[in-house]
Amino acid sequence: MTTPAPAATHQPRTGLGQRISRLTSFAVSQEGRPALLGCLGAALITMGGLGAGSTRLHDPLLESIQLSWLRFGHGLVVSSVLLWGGVAAMLVAWLWLGRRVVDRTATTYTMLATTGFWLTPLLLSVPVFSRDTYSYLAQGALLRDGFDPYVVGPIENPNPLLDDVSPIWTTTTAPYGPVFILVAKFVTLLVGDHVIAGTMLLRLCMLPGLIMLIWAAPRIARHIGAEGPAALWICVLNPLVIIHLMGGVHNEMLMVGLMMAAIALTLQNRPVWGVGIIAIAVAVKATAGIALPFMVWMWMHRLRDERGLGPARAFGVATAASALIFVVVFAVLSWLAGVGLGWLTALAGSVKIINWLTVPTAAANLINAIGGLFLPVNFYAVLEVTRIAGVAIIAITLPLLWWRFRHDDRQALTGIALAMLVVVLFVPAALPWYYTWPLAVVSALAQSRRAIAAIAGFSTWIMVIFKPDGSHGMYSWLHVALATACAVAAWYSLAKSPIPESREADKAQPAQ
Repeated sequence: MTTPAPAATHQPRTGLGQRISRLTSFAVSQEGRPALLGCLGAALITMGGLGAGSTRLHDPLLESIQLSWLRFGHGLVVSSVLLWGGVAAMLVAWLWLGRRVVDRTATTYTMLATTGFWLTPLLLSVPVFSRDTYSYLAQGALLRDGFDPYVVGPIENPNPLLDDVSPIWTTTTAPYGPVFILVAKFVTLLVGDHVIAGTMLLRLCMLPGLIMLIWAAPRIARHIGAEGPAALWICVLNPLVIIHLMGGVHNEMLMVGLMMAAIALTLQNRPVWGVGIIAIAVAVKATAGIALPFMVWMWMHRLRDERGLGPARAFGVATAASALIFVVVFAVLSWLAGVGLGWLTALAGSVKIINWLTVPTAAANLINAIGGLFLPVNFYAVLEVTRIAGVAIIAITLPLLWWRFRHDDRQALTGIALAMLVVVLFVPAALPWYYTWPLAVVSALAQSRRAIAAIAGFSTWIMVIFKPDGSHGMYSWLHVALATACAVAAWYSLAKSPIPESREADKAQPAQ
């Protein structure tokens, strides 16, 4: 008898090879179609942004490659069509993926791979839907050149970066914490006054925030019995995050990622790390501080349940330790940046913004529009009154929410989300990316079909109502009607989409 030949053996693929093979298989599968559609949309945004985005006022790069025509006349029309076509494609892809979230067939891998496909083209984009990145660079240059950005505005340091800063912010001092000012200084030290290189590098500095959000959101969701993929769909793949925070290069990306990582660490019984990281988040943007008092409740629960401390003693220990850690970390960061607390006084600079995204400003606009039909109305006097009332509502509501939502981790998360929502709704002025603050925490709490549809509709409205150059269309009835129609369509696509019978029985059950 002849000995049979041994079976052919194959060398195992390397880890990188396995990842590439899996990603390729995903891309060509039906599961990967939303990823490819969104990638196409992101590429269109990147191309259209050259003419219709928040471009430089004088762009020698476009002029050198004979593409400056994209910014004017018919070229601007072509750019706008490309960019808005890309936004539409990304919204459709997001809603397409949302149907899988609703019927519970989405996986964590699908969400992570899709994030990569959607994000990659935007890494090369000019800033879209905001000009804030130019202010960031100018503020970093202030610190680089020996100025205190909490005392003077960018106009005190004439350089090429200043040319692209919105005039409204050239005289405004920096409202950001020492960590972000250090990041901006680091960027300008590396690239000097080169706007394009600075924008690209600053966007890369936002990536750690996105990575932390991707790490934290599913863990927070699973801690309270919710689904990780749904959380990623709500607060990572949401166009407000991918297009506004990453495409628009906003420091909210760092702040939200750090805040969510701090909450996740506290829930995983590492409260010392959690409080330390929330201090870093506040040192990026003060809004993250809203979460800290609720994190004290989370720490108190662990001291009470795991160490047997009484409620009063557990609360005292958690409060004192949180305060000490926060002060020490924040003091060290301020010392490293060489700045004080002057940035807190600059937070009021947002009063220069007037749009309909907050209740006080919307109320003033309505009073002016309707009351003006019958009586003479001083809009700015009314606006001052409504904004004072809004600040009073925030001051009264936040302590009440903190005390009301104290009994367990889910309640504490709910308290953070509601507190941030109250702040966004009643501050003197808001911008679309502000809504990513509560959205990140809501991602673990609002995963019912109704909630997901509502989030889709609202996110779509906010996405469409703003223009790629950073302005908004809330004073145009046609633009408002278009945004509202898109929002209703987005809501309807998820609220009424059919659910497979195999999922019908458990569609309301939390993930295990």
